[in-house]
Amino acid sequence: MGLDAGTAESSKAGSGGPDPRFYESLAPVGLGDIARLAGARVLGDHDPERLFRRVAGLENADADCITYLSDARYAEGLGSTHAGACFVGTGEAALAAPGCVLLATALPQAAYALMAERLHRPRLHPPGSEAIHADAHLEDGVVLAPGATVGPGAVIGRGAYVSAGAVIGPGVAIGRNAYVGPGAVIGFALIGDGVRIYAGAVIGEAGFGATVGPRGIVDIPQLGRVIIQDGVTIGANSCVDRGALEDTVIGENTKIDNLVQVAHNVVIGRNCVLAAHTGISGSVVIGDGCMFGGRVGVADHITIGAGARIAAAGGVMKNIPPGETWGGYPARPIRTWMRETAWVSAMARRPVKRKD
Repeated sequence: MGLDAGTAESSKAGSGGPDPRFYESLAPVGLGDIARLAGARVLGDHDPERLFRRVAGLENADADCITYLSDARYAEGLGSTHAGACFVGTGEAALAAPGCVLLATALPQAAYALMAERLHRPRLHPPGSEAIHADAHLEDGVVLAPGATVGPGAVIGRGAYVSAGAVIGPGVAIGRNAYVGPGAVIGFALIGDGVRIYAGAVIGEAGFGATVGPRGIVDIPQLGRVIIQDGVTIGANSCVDRGALEDTVIGENTKIDNLVQVAHNVVIGRNCVLAAHTGISGSVVIGDGCMFGGRVGVADHITIGAGARIAAAGGVMKNIPPGETWGGYPARPIRTWMRETAWVSAMARRPVKRKD
């Protein structure tokens, strides 16, 4: 029952859109209604009755999907998308998108968020149903401590132990010989064999996605998943957010300490080590065998090469090449940081010459 990233990806809904194990698709919506609800203007002459069923990213969308472009730097993706419709900013109205209906709006990301909420809804444990839902599947040898909850469609492999008060959400898959600690909460996740998730950890909650809407800040529905490969350890009270549309992935045998935050769309390689209070911002990519000291912070959309190491309390603001050791804030190569620190310390100790 082990799950690696390739297996998990192949099990995703075939042509874009959220995984149906975790998200319920609502009634499709016509192009005319999309424009009206989002306050957008349809560019060109298109059938207002044409139906759309899902939202997806530019790269993974198909003809039934609505997507969005909010940054002109990624406009080249519009030319190759298979999406049926795309919200664009009013400044991008002249862009070409063969086969894709463009809807112009001042707030394309907010329009997308509105349609994501209109077309998809997270699956919930039905009120009034048994704590261990009748549609859950538990292999032989699974142990559920008192107060554990297992949602509909969840699958738990042989020899797994789920502690008291733990919550396993709808559709979650947990591999064999896994351990889930007291009070841990797991949703929207596919988890491999031998994974250990300690007390109070939260896996699969919504990532921090928000944008400016017509009446203020609005949440962007988070419609991705968490993939945790075999042998991973997640420490107590750590949080791993599900992806916004794609997956948050933690590679095989990676070890995460207590009180660590892993944000949406992060991809962590195999055999990495993250010490307590580390915070990884969204869409960071971390190679195999990386090591993070305590209280490291990483800015969003950073790439950290395989085998890199970051000293405790380092603040990573730019990409780190493979195999290098960095430290300080902002983080830089460790020898540079230590030389600068020594120089500052030496200057601080120099006697101050007074002018008579």
